Amino acid sequence: MVAVENLAVRQGAFALDGVTFAVPAGAFAVLMGRTGSGKTTLLEVVAGLRRPRAGRVLLRGRDVSRLPPAARAVGYVPQDSALFRTMTVRENLGFALAVRGAGRAEVAARVGELAGWLGLGGVLDRRAVGLSGGEAQRVALGRALAFHPDVLLLDEPFNAVDEETRGELFDLLDAVRRSRAVTVLHVTHSRAEADRLADVVLELVGGRVTTRPGGRPADRAAAPPYPG
Repeated sequence: MVAVENLAVRQGAFALDGVTFAVPAGAFAVLMGRTGSGKTTLLEVVAGLRRPRAGRVLLRGRDVSRLPPAARAVGYVPQDSALFRTMTVRENLGFALAVRGAGRAEVAARVGELAGWLGLGGVLDRRAVGLSGGEAQRVALGRALAFHPDVLLLDEPFNAVDEETRGELFDLLDAVRRSRAVTVLHVTHSRAEADRLADVVLELVGGRVTTRPGGRPADRAAAPPYPG
């Protein structure tokens, strides 16, 4: 479960106040709103990258408002993917496990599992510099999921990809959603993304969040099952 209660955030002249919403465990929620409405700000608060002035963030029913990002155990994909450019794709995928003290065999097994699922087997030993937009987003998604988080935060993950690649990424996220192993909060301004993926749609308008059921189609198996 992901929830915020009476959240207040201020940055310069921009402010959100009294924001409350909840995403049920295992649901895929899409957070929508106009550019500049505060979607990314809310995601950063949930991730622990920005501290609220008031209110609470709850993950798995626990108040994590004062915990640093690493202690929240969430997977996070920022807008620009933020790959480690001096590392190989293999090293990027294994990073979160390595910093958590996983052994080499465990890291290698998980990297191989994710690379197969994401179609990255042919680029594992390339540095992250020079990857296509679609390859970079796949690596960012794999890095975020590598340590088996049960909460995944996505900030406009389809912005830098073409239509064909967007469809392939949709299928991968469909597989994550079908698994119900991960609670997802996905920021976008695209209704097409919401229609394709969302169990729950959160609309941020005027500093308030309203909730409605998603309009996703029936489950399908276009991508291999998520190796969660």
